[in-house]
Amino acid sequence: MSQARSTRVRSHRTETADRAAETTADGEATADREATADSETTAAAGEREAEGTPATGPTAVDECPECGGRTRVDSAERVCTECGLVVEADRIDHGPEWRSFDDDDANPKRTGAPLTRSRHDRGLSTEIGRSTRVKGRKRRRLARMRTQHNRAQISTKRDRNKVYAYTEIRRLTGVLELPDSVRDAACALFDSAQDESLLRGRSLEGFSAACVYVACRTADVARTVGEVCAEAKATEDEHQAAFDAMNRELGLPIGPTGPAEYLPRFASDLGCAADVERRAGELAERAVEEGIANGRNPVGVAAACLYTAARELGADCTQREAADVADVTPVTVRRTYVDLTGE
Repeated sequence: MSQARSTRVRSHRTETADRAAETTADGEATADREATADSETTAAAGEREAEGTPATGPTAVDECPECGGRTRVDSAERVCTECGLVVEADRIDHGPEWRSFDDDDANPKRTGAPLTRSRHDRGLSTEIGRSTRVKGRKRRRLARMRTQHNRAQISTKRDRNKVYAYTEIRRLTGVLELPDSVRDAACALFDSAQDESLLRGRSLEGFSAACVYVACRTADVARTVGEVCAEAKATEDEHQAAFDAMNRELGLPIGPTGPAEYLPRFASDLGCAADVERRAGELAERAVEEGIANGRNPVGVAAACLYTAARELGADCTQREAADVADVTPVTVRRTYVDLTGE
């Protein structure tokens, strides 16, 4: 029995619709295959990142040049997992130089030097540099621009005084070999004195020296007035006038200096042993408790304590050497020595 063939005739529109449906179905299947491949690639990349291997880059970088094994990133080194060969070391960090704790969402890039109190503009200003490649008219124009730029940085007399005083403070701290914290504290103290209008009629050099001396006193860094004024451009009278003004108007948080503060430096200059310095510290405490140091120069008391400790322990130290280190006379050392020993 023969099968009856269909007598339905398909129109041109029907055939076009069928072909479009088939094309759509093929496109959807292709998209599904591409999505599956992308998901597999992403999963493989995630596995490589979990193992410490970067997801991108040529395959030759991921392979060990010795054994051909896989490599992984360990801190700043790339190490082979098979033979342990260090393939790459000291990698360059291209990330930000500083971290921002105020705003974690920020991404600070590499910038210049941080803010500092030792500059009148906190170190934010720029300078027009010099170059040997520039010749003729352009070089003269840059020189004029540099002059105008330097004039614009110091617009008032207040800024001019601050620049001069800060320069002197930086010079003093450099010559006296003081830390940067003392330098910044001295500059901040000068700002306070300028805000209180204490500079009128007084020497800027004297205020610079006084600020350095007060910063040393507050930071427990042993420096005498004579040592500071010997390197400063101011005299001791100018230093004393500035110091009295700041102590009277600002209420400086400093007390009398004890002889124990000068012992480590003097002992180092004399080359004393540790036991001599330890015994000198005990003698300095006794001199303060018994009132021997009252009304006397603490520098001379410290020198006398070192001399007395050296005599007790049999070390080589004379009165002249102790007096020269403390910049006092041998008579000053001898008087304190007599009071300490009762001879």
